[in-house]
Amino acid sequence: MEQEKIEKILEAGRVAPTACNNQPQKILVIKSAEGLEKLSKASRVFGAPLFFVVCADHTQTWKRSYDGKDSADIDASIVTAHMILQATELGLGSVWICSFKPDVLRAEFAIPKELEPVNLLAVGYAAAEVKSPERHETQRKPLADTVVYDTFEIADALPE
Repeated sequence: MEQEKIEKILEAGRVAPTACNNQPQKILVIKSAEGLEKLSKASRVFGAPLFFVVCADHTQTWKRSYDGKDSADIDASIVTAHMILQATELGLGSVWICSFKPDVLRAEFAIPKELEPVNLLAVGYAAAEVKSPERHETQRKPLADTVVYDTFEIADALPE
């Protein structure tokens, strides 16, 4: 993988919006054979030559004062989404992975306790042709199933 593409993907993550602009992300770049071997103990690597482990630093995340909601997952996911968009623009394929063993990942890469690995992003050149956006007509829910205007129905809000 070309270093200039890696840096453009990292830059997209760097400038991604985060809660209160705290920028709590720490990104581990894995591209060596040794690193990919270690990563394979924690997750499937799908033959990708490059991985980004997007972590959130809980000492830097914003916490909502009303209920203590921590922005870690949200911030790391926004960063990951921006990196995916940049990878796509560069002609690369990517896979967002949340199925991994955090304890193994933490041990293999000496991830500090204040950092939480939130997402893995596999990046490489796609082996097959990119699927057409036309598939969204049949493979995605219609807007009517995912969007509500003004208010939810009272029945929707009542516990069962």
